[in-house]
Amino acid sequence: MTAEIVSVGTELLLGQITDTHAPLMARILAECGIGCTRRATIGDNMDRLVGTLKGAIERADVVVTIGGLGPTLDDLTRDGIAMALGDEMEEVPEVAEKLRQFFASRNIRMAESTLRQAQKPTSATLVDNPNGTAPGLICQKNGKVVIALPGPKGEFDPMAQGPVRQFLEQLQGGQVIHSRVLRIIGMGESHVEERVRDLMDGENPTVAPYAQTAECHLRVTARAENREAADLLIDPVVDEIRSRLGNHLYGFNETTIEAATLDLLVAKGETVAVAESMTGGALGARITSVPGSSKAFKGGVIAYTVSAKESVLGVPSEIIAAHGPVSEEVAKAMAEAVRDRLGATYGVSITGNAGPTADVDGKPVGLTYIGVAGPNGTTVEQAQYRGLREDIQRRATQTALAQLRWKLL
Repeated sequence: MTAEIVSVGTELLLGQITDTHAPLMARILAECGIGCTRRATIGDNMDRLVGTLKGAIERADVVVTIGGLGPTLDDLTRDGIAMALGDEMEEVPEVAEKLRQFFASRNIRMAESTLRQAQKPTSATLVDNPNGTAPGLICQKNGKVVIALPGPKGEFDPMAQGPVRQFLEQLQGGQVIHSRVLRIIGMGESHVEERVRDLMDGENPTVAPYAQTAECHLRVTARAENREAADLLIDPVVDEIRSRLGNHLYGFNETTIEAATLDLLVAKGETVAVAESMTGGALGARITSVPGSSKAFKGGVIAYTVSAKESVLGVPSEIIAAHGPVSEEVAKAMAEAVRDRLGATYGVSITGNAGPTADVDGKPVGLTYIGVAGPNGTTVEQAQYRGLREDIQRRATQTALAQLRWKLL
């Protein structure tokens, strides 16, 4: 079975919001054994919406729309689906009454347009929305299925993950498409591909690489009658990849490098503190975003200015004067100082120039020094990053976490 996803809303086309729902819906479809072959984003225009829906219904077995189920005149999805399927619109009295009671119980006047949410195409059944006033729709007609989901995240997520997933599992008949994502650091996409190229020729499971910021992912995907059977196909391929990539493979699926590094710290009973200049607290924020980080994270210092490096961390002024704030010597001093002052097993420092212009002593944009001080001494890595300011800062924190992880290993 195949599916297409149609996201509805001019705000998506204007870039005012980012469509995070379509990727989730595509994953749900895949997990139910239904391949998503196309995604489209349509503004609030009835002719274009109906044309897109008709094309999707002709090509695919299942069409999922996201958004456009609200009460206002620019919420066109219900009517668009009815027109694309050749249905009439009808009001559901129970839903209309539920809407009236909802507003009355809150002592709020209900606009008449709100009753649009009580209408549905004649071939549709309603999907309950416990967190909002707009029900979802499941239309079945002429061997085709059209599913309509609301746009707000608090309404979309439970509906998609709950009753819609259950419907799709039954519709497909049990076969699943299941993936495991392998997260790799310290090795570029082309080098990863060199090591696993022969595995990428397989048909079931398939292996596909894709680059992320300062790391690489491999997606291993299998099709089987259920998830357990898919895992049996995936496991030996993952084991082979692990043997080829070694410690460059740091985690699976949603595991982040900060979570993997914290796990190592906790397992070894060790701690870390950070001293940041260029990244302005981003490294500490990544670490503390992981639940339970207090077991290993002692704290951090944002020493953004020269005076802060000297007064808060105690970096000798003569070192800064001789080498400049963006230097190997200053990174080393920062890492050792924060380790000592916060009593951590490891101290990690970042100093550099994130741009957009060269700094006062002529250090180029992207030049970064990352220090890691530990029981066996201090190492400093020099890096030259490219990209926008936020890209450089992200890459610096990624490298810092990777360097700490290598030390722990």
